[in-house]
Amino acid sequence: MQIRLDQIHEEPFRWQETVTVTPAELERSELVSLTPIDWRGEVSYVATSYLLRATLRYTQTLACSRCLAPVEEPVAADVQLLITTHASTPEPGEVELEEEELGLVSLKEDVLDTQPLLLEQLQLNLPMRPLCREDCAGLCPHCGADLNQGPCGCEEAEVDPRWQALESLRGRFGG
Repeated sequence: MQIRLDQIHEEPFRWQETVTVTPAELERSELVSLTPIDWRGEVSYVATSYLLRATLRYTQTLACSRCLAPVEEPVAADVQLLITTHASTPEPGEVELEEEELGLVSLKEDVLDTQPLLLEQLQLNLPMRPLCREDCAGLCPHCGADLNQGPCGCEEAEVDPRWQALESLRGRFGG
């Protein structure tokens, strides 16, 4: 959605929409699916800037990072950003942000596109290592069986001969 900021002064601009985002747009392999996102909020004029307050609600399904089982997770997040307009263009390359700049969006024009903000918030709400449960046993590295269902039929792996010297030390020191 495109919001014309130069038309917001006396009254805040409010929106409510349902947005569909595909997992491919977020480029995260652990993301299996997303329900349609309820994205609503308002933009108010504050002194020389604009304040965006919004909420988003949806359910994401992720693959457990240990056993690949689907993990369904409802998400409800609040977003609050300060928007400034007619900002100078930063130099190309990496820029270190100060803490006070983390909730700041700088625009060159008076038009706010909410789609990149929404995609950023979705990325922020994806866990780094989703787990189906804390004690997930994962998959057997040899046969691929789900170890949460019980032990697989694989034989105990032999110790690599390069580690046998350390194994003898462990026996000597009670490890």
